[in-house]
Amino acid sequence: MTMKKQELIHLHGLLAQVQEHYEEHTGNTVEHDEYLDQGVRPTSIHKSKTDHKAAVFALADGLTSELESEVKEPLSASAD
Repeated sequence: MTMKKQELIHLHGLLAQVQEHYEEHTGNTVEHDEYLDQGVRPTSIHKSKTDHKAAVFALADGLTSELESEVKEPLSASAD
């Protein structure tokens, strides 16, 4: 199943909000030069579906890299 352009733009916006929330609450900056170099933001609705897809992957990669750097040891799954 492939995503529609509108769905990618929505996901792009959600990832941008996750980044803003993370940076605001941790004081850390997400390094994502690849994302910034693309020049595609969630509000860039004139950009192609392919552009937004690449931006989503680049932003998600930057976010996961930042979060992985914080994890010192894996957390085990447990029910409270």
